[in-house]
Amino acid sequence: MTDKVNLLVIGEGGREFAIAKKLKESASVDHVYCAPGNVGMPSVGVEPVAIAENDFAGLIKFAKDHDIKWTFVGPEDCLVDGIVDDFHAAGLKIFGPDARAAQLEGSKDYALNFMNNYGVPTAKHASYRDQTAILEHVDQFGYPVVIKENGLAGGKGVVIAQDHDAAVQTIKEMFASGQARIVLEECLSGPEYSMFVVISNGHYRILPMAQDHKRAYDGDKGPNTGGMGSYSPLPQLSAADRQRMIDEVVKPTVDGLVKGEYHYHGVLYIGLMLTTDGPKVIEYNVRLGDPETQVVLPRLDTDLYQLVDAAINDQPLPAISETAEASFGVVLASKGYPQKPIHGQELGSFPEGSEVEIDYANVTGTLSHLQGAGGRLLMVLAQAGTLQEAHDRVYAYLEKLDQPECFYRHDIGAKAGL
Repeated sequence: MTDKVNLLVIGEGGREFAIAKKLKESASVDHVYCAPGNVGMPSVGVEPVAIAENDFAGLIKFAKDHDIKWTFVGPEDCLVDGIVDDFHAAGLKIFGPDARAAQLEGSKDYALNFMNNYGVPTAKHASYRDQTAILEHVDQFGYPVVIKENGLAGGKGVVIAQDHDAAVQTIKEMFASGQARIVLEECLSGPEYSMFVVISNGHYRILPMAQDHKRAYDGDKGPNTGGMGSYSPLPQLSAADRQRMIDEVVKPTVDGLVKGEYHYHGVLYIGLMLTTDGPKVIEYNVRLGDPETQVVLPRLDTDLYQLVDAAINDQPLPAISETAEASFGVVLASKGYPQKPIHGQELGSFPEGSEVEIDYANVTGTLSHLQGAGGRLLMVLAQAGTLQEAHDRVYAYLEKLDQPECFYRHDIGAKAGL
């Protein structure tokens, strides 16, 4: 057998915890480093490295010094800022799109123009740089209307305004906060789904699908967050509808990347809504999603290292094999998230057993004495023979917690009949 390889994962949250944990399971992998990582990662054999994710020079030096075969980028900010371009210039292999392709997430307007150019179905939309113009046209979209910040917003820069007054207030607040461009979209209706596509310059494989829950509170109430929980598989999604998503959305998207000469090597997340007119794209992300990654990767029977290694090196992509088990996860977040999450609360420890696993994210301290660092702190996960069983294990664990300065949603998976 050839020597085992060393890998580097960039990022520090629950998504990167799940990526690094999955890569570490491969028989081909020796060390997995994560920069900067978090205090929970040693629990799954991953070594945190104290280098900031935006310190590209420091990351490149580390990769060269530690014989890193390739690097897997978790967060969108690094990709938009050109980490892939810098690694390539240094002669290093890295998994993720370059800065040009990352504009598919970095700019809502750019992504919508791409969809228009290559026949990818999406909502009726328009983008504006001028506050007066957008206020003159907002009523033309009907209500509710979707209002989006054009740039990166960590999954939170979207407001669904129910009436004219709410729309005007939101638009004024977004421009006042420094937004240079705002996008209006018609409000689509239907179930939402998350599709993750591993792309290697025109070739692709689709990972197990998941459903995210963006709103902060039960019943899809409250502001949008980065995601409060997810699950996979999706019993409510028929094989025919999934195939329609592939035919009408994935194929024209991948064809567009080829025609546009993007040379895309990485993951493309496609946020889909299944409307009465068929599937439509809500957004593109140019990386794995959080918290979907935490439930998708445990269901991937295919060796993640082998899949990514083939994609990076333009080799034939291995087929995707999914486990029969269901995966279910709920985020524990700081009180006040997403607007004003509290920081520094004493969390203690989160013992794991045979029933659940913990994917750590925004925590500091030690595993026996954790503190919250704001936002989404961790995810409680379970894998089981059925979604219902996994659901029950996670909520049984959460109900026993005494964390008054934290909260979680109680209805993750309701759309699957749980």
